Amino acid sequence: MSVSFSKPDKLPNNPCFSSGPCAKRPGWNLSHLQDALVGRSHRSGAGRKKLAEVIDRSAAILGIPEGWKVGIIPASDTGAVELALWSLLGSRPVDILSFDSFSAEWVKDVTQQLELAQTRVIAADYGEFPQLQAIQWDRDVVIVWNGTTSGVKIPNGDFIPEDRKGLVICDATSAVFAMEMPWEKLDVVTWSWQKVLGGEAAHGMIALSPKAIARLEGECQPRPLPKIFRLTKNGKLDEKIFRGDTINTPSMLCVEDALDGLQWAETIGGLPALIARSQENLKVVTEWVEKTTWLEFLCKEEANRSNTAICLKITDPWFQQYPVDKQRQIIAQMAAILEKENAAYDIASYREAPPGLRIWGGATVESDSIRDLLPWLDWAYAQVKSA
Repeated sequence: MSVSFSKPDKLPNNPCFSSGPCAKRPGWNLSHLQDALVGRSHRSGAGRKKLAEVIDRSAAILGIPEGWKVGIIPASDTGAVELALWSLLGSRPVDILSFDSFSAEWVKDVTQQLELAQTRVIAADYGEFPQLQAIQWDRDVVIVWNGTTSGVKIPNGDFIPEDRKGLVICDATSAVFAMEMPWEKLDVVTWSWQKVLGGEAAHGMIALSPKAIARLEGECQPRPLPKIFRLTKNGKLDEKIFRGDTINTPSMLCVEDALDGLQWAETIGGLPALIARSQENLKVVTEWVEKTTWLEFLCKEEANRSNTAICLKITDPWFQQYPVDKQRQIIAQMAAILEKENAAYDIASYREAPPGLRIWGGATVESDSIRDLLPWLDWAYAQVKSA
């Protein structure tokens, strides 16, 4: 299978296609952070107000139900997920889905660190979809809504019963703001600022349902918790955390940047507009893949393909003849060519995923940038193949 393309003459307007931290919103520049409370305490009245504004705007845009609590958590989505696992699991057996590198990490947390013996892992390979019908809903269930490193998403919440007995803990970091979330079917949802709205890293968010709050207040789990994991005080939910009084010190520059992204989301039409932008990005890639002979989606099932973390695998026999280590070298060469040309940055697949390409398609990425990128992928692949 030969591949030969001429060098494109048009670069993407924004070559940032990393899956985290992700592209800044269109029109962003440093001047939008001029109101950041640098040099001020996050516990000052003004600091608390900024943090509470991030919480309130996030909840409003996402449509988080009444009665839920939303807070800002240390250590990005990783910190938020681990806080949930360590604070809530233990009183029931656990089912955990694993179909990408991050969900595999949550398996390690539950089975190797928490050492919860009554844990079942429902696993699928990269690009495959887990067997949802295997879940037992009298257990606590841990899921990743969108596999950031596998390009596989859960398409809807129809599989989750209304009368489930356990909690559903959902890592939704590359899903919220780009996909509809069935809040009524979930109990804990986590995400970070660095994904769909293009915020800066290191800060996570957690949303708790009344059912999750009741678990926190009513069932003390049999383990000590470090300070950054503690959501309760004297046996009750620490309400201050959910009004902007964070557990540890946040960056007020990052807070200002998060507010900028949220305000931008509101101006373009809120959640429906964010979802539409991301879905259009996936559509552009889909149309290209359908007429491209050397690659295809890592996720086989169209309904399960992520519209944010768009993962592609190379099917050309020339590429497939090589062992995985050599394939990774080829991908690295291709990524280096694209970066040198300022056509695409950080586009190689995740280090633990199958060798391939990953294009971030979240709402801050313009579909025209992706259209301009795709001919460069053809050209760069031709370059490494002919070298």
